[in-house]
This record gives sequence, structure tokens and C-alpha cells, in this order.
Amino acid sequence: MISIILLSGFGIINLFVGFLKSKRILLPLSLLFLAIVFGINLLDWNDTQSYFNNMITIDNYAVAFTGIMVLSTLLVLPFTQHYITRNDENIGELYALILFSLVGAIMMVSYNNMLMLFIGIEILSIAMYVLAGSDKRSLRSAEAALKYFLMGSFFTGVMLFGIVMVYGATGTFNIAEIAGSAETIGNGGVNNVMFMLGVLVIIIGISFKISAAPFHFWTPDVYEGSPTVWTAYMSTVVKTAGVAAFYKLMDAAFAASYPGWMPTMVAIIVLSLLIGNVGAVVQQSMKRMLAYSSISHAGYLLMTLLAFNEFSTSAVLFYSFAYSLASIAAFGVLQLVAKQRGSENYEAFNGLGKTNPLLAFAVTVAMLSLAGIPLTAGFFGKFFVFSALIEQPNMMWLIVVAVILAAVGIYYYFRVVIAMYLHPVTEGHTAIKSTSFINVMLIIITALTILLGIAPALLSGVL
Repeated sequence: MISIILLSGFGIINLFVGFLKSKRILLPLSLLFLAIVFGINLLDWNDTQSYFNNMITIDNYAVAFTGIMVLSTLLVLPFTQHYITRNDENIGELYALILFSLVGAIMMVSYNNMLMLFIGIEILSIAMYVLAGSDKRSLRSAEAALKYFLMGSFFTGVMLFGIVMVYGATGTFNIAEIAGSAETIGNGGVNNVMFMLGVLVIIIGISFKISAAPFHFWTPDVYEGSPTVWTAYMSTVVKTAGVAAFYKLMDAAFAASYPGWMPTMVAIIVLSLLIGNVGAVVQQSMKRMLAYSSISHAGYLLMTLLAFNEFSTSAVLFYSFAYSLASIAAFGVLQLVAKQRGSENYEAFNGLGKTNPLLAFAVTVAMLSLAGIPLTAGFFGKFFVFSALIEQPNMMWLIVVAVILAAVGIYYYFRVVIAMYLHPVTEGHTAIKSTSFINVMLIIITALTILLGIAPALLSGVL
């Protein structure tokens, strides 16, 4: 709870600091604020507290996912340095929006009442709509913001309709009380039909938020049109918050009705894996490839919702962090390449291994992790997800499908690696330059990815 209060206060401070003539203090100030919140958040470990008549509960689950989201934001913000160097007039508002969006994300992982889940999603979503359209000089950014806003608003209404139906069937918004009511609602009764329909509609609404198929159609265009640094934030923090909220809801509230919604979840997972991986294969733009990749990773993350055992909570936590690290590195380098070479296609990475070995190595490790290659965090992320699901009877076929489609992913991830090391520099392309600060961040991200690939127990046993 202290983290939510601090982030709200720090966001307001950022707004006032933005009025200063020199805005160079905003980035270090925001990083300091996030470091403080990260430390304060850890103090809540093993100290479960409930607030607002048990509407929010800060437990180890909330603390762990809050830590991942705050740390991911800390790693994303250094790539906003170009806003500072050009002294963008709106930079104060952008940093404030990031802090405010984290408030919504924390509410999404600590809610104990579906109304608080809805409020958290709205706080996060509204900030992201603005950030998606923050590049006022780009028509692509304006298009991305409009599409994100219109479709996001529609699916928020869909999810709210599902919440109302569940309330109508159970008479409560509290997820623990909903779980108790779900066990007593008789099969075939009016309340049971209303309850199950509400659950399915909620699944549709949240699936949109985490870009799971077949509700993924906004993802490629919004990811491509948004400024790359905010796309990185969108694909990491927003997805982590959405999946954590989804897992908590299905586990704590709807576990008793598992046989009713399980087939729908299986269909969403299979479609996400299939559309995400096959869609990524045919892309020529690395940014759109990463967008389709995020759809497939949503499928892997949702596989934990079918497990619900002692391994699944740790699996979704580990996978979320591993995916976040790799995505931040990939989008961070992509931003540098696209800005200096004027293209987001694979060809823009030609010869990067010779002209800037550090950037090329960071992207290589990120691609290996996203593909699930051993000695990277992504390998153990997939391993833990499959290990959790294998405990569930009759799910071996889904693991086989996931492994086959993961092999498809190796093809499009390695296209970037091949371009960097085996293709000569395209004529007219200069060497990619990066600042020392960004280089340090990439080294930290790469080191964490390799460290978790060698010693996964550092994170896997947290929950």
C-alpha cells in the first residue's frame, strides 16, 4: 500500500518538476523514485496486510510481482534518454504517466475485490492510451493511440459486463466469497448459467488486455505505431500485470468452475501459440515480429492457468521476468537502430555484430532467451511452465503443441542474429552509437538473463 501512495506522490512531483526550464533532472529523479519504491515494496515481504475493507491485500504474491514490474520500469526508463537530450516539453507528463500507470499495475496484482481489479486496469490503460500517442509528429503514433483507445474501451466494457454477471449470480465482488459461492451454485440452474457466462466474458476482456488470440488484432498495429520505448513498457509491465491479475482471479475466484472454463482457455492458448508464432514468421519488420512474439508468449503464460499447483505460481513469476528482460533488451536496441538507420526491418541490423559488438551480443542473448535456448532465463521460463502443466492430466498434447511451435519461434528469432553476424553492413548505414548509460543497462539486463539461465533457483523458489 505504501508503494501505491509513494508512486502517486512521486508522479505529482514529476508533473511540477516538468515546469522547470531544464528537464534533465527528470530521468534521474524518476529512477530514484522507482528505486525507493522497489526497496519499500520489499519491506512488505511476509507481512500480509489488507486495506479498504479487504479490497486490497498486500501479500507475497503482490510484493513479488510489484518488484518485477518496478524493476522492469527501472530498466526501461534509461531508453527514454532521447527525450531529455532534445528537452521535450512534455517529458514531465510522460514520466508522471509511467508512475501513475504503475499504481494501476500494483492494484491489479494486489486486488481482493473485482471492483479494485477494474479500477487498476483503467488506471493502467488510460496512461497507456496517452503514451501510445505521445509522438505528436507521427501519424503512426496517433493511429496506434486511437486504435488502442477505441478497442481497449470496448473490451473494458465487455469485462465490466462479465463482472456484473458474476455479481448477479453470487451477490459479491469479493473474490474469496465468489469462490465460496461458485462451489455451491448448482449445475444447470439460472445462477450457474449466469455465473459461467460472466466468467467467460471476463476471460475475453482480460485476454484482450494481455494480447491473447483471438483478441490480439490490435497488438501488431499498436506496437508498431507506438514509440518504441513505450512499446517495450507495454509488452513487459502491462503484460506482467495482466497475466498476474488473470492468474489470481482464476485461481482465487473461479477455480471451482475449472471444468466449465477450461476448454475456452485451452482454445485461447492454442490460438495464441499458433497465430503468434506463424504470424511472426512472415514479418519483415522486427517490431511487428516482436508484437506477434508477444502474442505467443501470452499463450505460454496462460498455460499456467491450467495447472493450479505448487509449481504454477513460481512458473508465471519466473516466465514474466525472463520475458520482460529479453523484451526490454530487444526493444531498446531496436529503438537505437531504427532511429539511426531509419528502418525497423531486419536489414537494418546487418553487420551490427562488427560495428557494435555490445549491442549485437545483447540482442543475441535476448533472442536466445525468447526462443527458450538453454543457459538463458527464457529456457527455464518455458521449462517451469511445462513442468507445472505436466502435473495436470490429459494436458501432454498441449505441451507437445507448445514445444513444436516454440521450435518455429527459433526461425524468426534467429533471423535477427543471422543479419547481425552473417550479413555485411548495408551501404549507407553508419555504425550504431549508444550512450554509456544505455550500455550499462544492456549489460545488466544481459547479465541477469544469463544468471537466471544458469542459477534459476535465485527466483524460482520465491513463491
